[in-house]
Amino acid sequence: MSSTTPSTTSTTPVTVVVGASSGIGQAAAIRAAEGGSGVIVTYNSNKDGAAETVARVEEVGGTAVALPLDVGDSSTFPAFRGAVEQALAQTWAADKVTGLVNNAGFGGGTPFAETTEEQLDRFYRVIFKGPYLITQTLLPLIADGGAIVNTSSNSALPSGLSEGYSAYGSMKGAVIVLTRYLAKELSGRRIRVNSVSPGPTNTPFAGGAFEELPEMTAELVERTALGRLGDPDDAASVIAFLLSDGGRWVTAQDVEVSGGFNL
Repeated sequence: MSSTTPSTTSTTPVTVVVGASSGIGQAAAIRAAEGGSGVIVTYNSNKDGAAETVARVEEVGGTAVALPLDVGDSSTFPAFRGAVEQALAQTWAADKVTGLVNNAGFGGGTPFAETTEEQLDRFYRVIFKGPYLITQTLLPLIADGGAIVNTSSNSALPSGLSEGYSAYGSMKGAVIVLTRYLAKELSGRRIRVNSVSPGPTNTPFAGGAFEELPEMTAELVERTALGRLGDPDDAASVIAFLLSDGGRWVTAQDVEVSGGFNL
């Protein structure tokens, strides 16, 4: 997946996709495998979903390993790094990964005046602190010339502002800023860092809201220039490009993947 041969005992690229048991993360894992990368997928509570991701990676001729990870609990990160090292050695005879996708998270909206400190802290732990510290923890395992892609949201952009998402959107905005800083600080190792900001996307992340609220779905489609909701693979295709040699000259960018939402 990288334009530079990784410093591993294997020439097989390997991508870690954090939060890959469903939705965009699952689709990104499959796309990475289609591009020739081995995949380490993580899950929190959805072990069955992670097993499905592994099976779908194998269907396209790839190899995947599923590892548990609670992105909201940074005390588990050192042990996770050890599990990644073990998976690399045992499955790919490697000691480095060439790609990292920070995708884990959760959604939900609450009006600003009603947002509790507990809600704000949880958004912070999972959406910003988690990706920040898991990237820091895995950094020694990322090959020079590798790539990092962070999943943000167009709720952090002027095009995606909606009432009730002040906490969620603010943390996703912080992810975009972090992306630029990582791109600058890791450039000496030729590690590219970008983010993608999906618009309304029909994933399990939405908790069935699109099916239960057809009037909301119709409104979102009406506001989207290309005339439909996003699909997980829409964002996953862009993630795969940014991980690949095709994205070798792209860094410090946020790519909105929304079909022209509010265009």
